[in-house]
Order: sequence, then structure tokens, then C-alpha cells
Amino acid sequence: MNTKNLTGKLFLSLLLVSILTVVGPFIASAKAEQKFENVKTRQVPAIRAKVYDQLARAQAFADEGKTVEAIEALDNVQGKLSSMNSYERAMLWNFYAFIYYQQEQYPQAVTHFEKVIAESPIPEPFEMSTLFSLAQLEMMQGHYDQTITYLDRWETLNKNEVPASNYYLKAQAMYQQKSFDKASDYINQAIAVIEKEDKVAEENWYVLQRAAYYELKQPEKVKDVLVKMVKYFNKPEYWTQLSGMYGELGQEKQQLAILESAYQQGYVKSAGDINNLAQLYYYHGAPFKGAELLEKAMDNGVVEKNLRNMKFLAQSWTLAQEQDKAIPVLMAAAEMSDDGELYAQLGQLYLNMEKWSEAIAETEKALEKGGLSNPGTAYLVLGMALYNQEDYVASMHNLGLAEKYDNSKHMAKQWKQYVLAEQTNASRLESVGA
Repeated sequence: MNTKNLTGKLFLSLLLVSILTVVGPFIASAKAEQKFENVKTRQVPAIRAKVYDQLARAQAFADEGKTVEAIEALDNVQGKLSSMNSYERAMLWNFYAFIYYQQEQYPQAVTHFEKVIAESPIPEPFEMSTLFSLAQLEMMQGHYDQTITYLDRWETLNKNEVPASNYYLKAQAMYQQKSFDKASDYINQAIAVIEKEDKVAEENWYVLQRAAYYELKQPEKVKDVLVKMVKYFNKPEYWTQLSGMYGELGQEKQQLAILESAYQQGYVKSAGDINNLAQLYYYHGAPFKGAELLEKAMDNGVVEKNLRNMKFLAQSWTLAQEQDKAIPVLMAAAEMSDDGELYAQLGQLYLNMEKWSEAIAETEKALEKGGLSNPGTAYLVLGMALYNQEDYVASMHNLGLAEKYDNSKHMAKQWKQYVLAEQTNASRLESVGA
């Protein structure tokens, strides 16, 4: 997971809060005589207006993209460090950190944020926002232990309910450390805080929740999260993932229903997803729909016309009782194959259709190409087709060959008796006629 992208926007917004929102109430007017203000039981020195003006000047440079000038302005303020109070010094380090963050110089930003929280006293809101910024920065740099440390420190200062964002950051850190059980606990708490208010959490939060459940090998919970993701975000990948999870759970009817719904919305586009849907149609008694889907995808160049796909398409058309559509596909697949199995299937198909000559031709191709798992069956098909052409001698010969194989021996013997009887009757009739 890309933690840098996930935390960057939230970090920048909170960083601006620490500079703009927290600072305002503590700027002393030029005529102010008081030195401290009471903030959450802390006595905090006020920021003098002249110091703030110099810091604001640096900020203006930074906003204009004049980084060098901004740093020079801050360096000028730093030259008067000995005359500054703790809050003023903390704000100086905070401005440095902000500028370094803008320049993506994260280690320097961390260093200066650490200087902020090292100053004392400073307002608690300021310290807390800085701690949270540090947690996010450490997260972005892959320092997960430090992330947790800063968040825990933040929570010791917090007087209210822990916000969802804290739980989310902790969940990210734990996930990256492969502490999936803890990651799951924290992300569940984060999402619960949001959903308790009848709101939807950020999409990435559900992504993390799903990932944690997946690593914990809890497919039922993965499925439940994906149900939400489909409802809230309606993305193609969530539909196909949900279908896959139903399949993993053995809930194949739901698997088909979800994937078919995704197809109707135009979400099933990849060769893999199309093949999955076609197979689901096949195994749930709708081979015609699967064959149509697969053939259309092949014609559009989405699904490759390779041997495996062509075999499955032929099987689908055959099961759908669409022999006229199955035959050309099976012929094309047979030519691709290194063995004669598909020619043997064609022979059986033609036999069932009572097309004796075609059955004989395709079965002979099968035997010539070789590599048959059940050659006895091929000889049996030949014997039966030749019998129907009243070529009794050739039929008996092939039935005799079929009799040599265990899987076709019994049927071959029965057919030999039948053919022999028919041959005898034909000879007798011929004799009488003569």
C-alpha cells in the first residue's frame, strides 16, 4: 500500500491548521502587557507581533514558491533565538518544518517538528497537531514504530474521544509491520467511529480493512467489506473481487449473480473475468449464455483463440445442444492440438448426429494423429459407424480392435454379436434373393 499518498493530503491540511489556527489566539498585541495566557491549564508565553510578522513574511515567500528567500527570512529570525520565548521558538521550528515538507525534504521536516515539541511550554493544541504531523511524516518514511510512539503521545494529551484518523494511522503502521490482528482492530475502530454517524469512511480505509481480513484468512469478513465497497464506490474491481470471494466461500450462485450483474454494467472486460463468467454459466446450466459470451469476446480479440479456450467454447456449444456451432470450433481446436483427442470427440459427435461418413473420417484422423487416452473408444465409434454403412467386415475388424481395451471391451463384444447377427441375416436374405 502507498502510505505516502494516503497520508500526504491529510498531513498538509493539519500542518496548515498548526500554523494558522493554533497561532492566531496567542499573538500578543503591541500594547499587551501580559506575558502568559492560560491554555488548557498550561501557562504559555504569547507570540509577540513583531516575531509573528517576521514569520509571516517567511510564509509569504514560501507561498510564492520562493523557498530560498523563505529560509533566509527564518534564518534571520533564528539569529535572535536567545531573545525568543518557548512559543516563539516553537513557531519558528514549525515554519521551517512546513517549508521543508513543501520541498519534500522529510527528514529535515521531522527534525524541526521534533524541535517544536521539545520546546516548553507551548499550547497543547499546537503540541498535539505537531505530534500528529510527526506521526504522519514517520509513516510516509516507513518508520512505523515512531508513528505509533507519536500517536500514543498524542493520545496522552487528548481529553476527548480518539478521532478516527488516529486509529487509521495506527492501522496502517501495524499493517506495514505485518501485525495484521492489531491492524484489523484499529481499522475496525476507525471505520466504526465514522459509520456510527451514518457516514461512509474514506475508500482507502475499507481497502485497508479488507486487506487486513485477507491476511488473517477471514474470507467471510473480506466478503462483507467488499459488499460495502460495491455499494459505496461501485468500482469494477470490487464487483469482480466480491464474486471471487463468494466463489472461495463455495457460494457459487451468489458468485454468478454478482459477476453477471457486473457484466451487465459493463465491468467484465478482461479475458480472465470473461472466462470466469463463461465457466460459471457452464457449471450452472446456462452453457448457451457462456458460449455466446466467449465467442463474442474471441471475435472482438479480448479472449485469445488458443487451444484451451477453443476447447471450452466447443464444450459449451455441445452442452447447449448447438452441434452446428460446436463442430467448426472443435475442428479448429483439433488442428491446434498435438494429439487426436479432439478429432475423436468430433467422431463421436458426428456419430450421435448419424453422420456416418463424417464420423468415420474424423475418427480415422484421431487414430492417425495418435496420443488418445482411450483408443478403444475410437475403434468402437468406427465399428458402429461402419455397421450403419453396412460395411460389416470393416465394422467387425474395428470392433475386434476395440475389444482389446478394457474400457471398451464389454461394449465391443456386445456390438460384435449384434453385427455378426445382422451380417448373417443379410447373407441369408441375399442367398434367398439369389
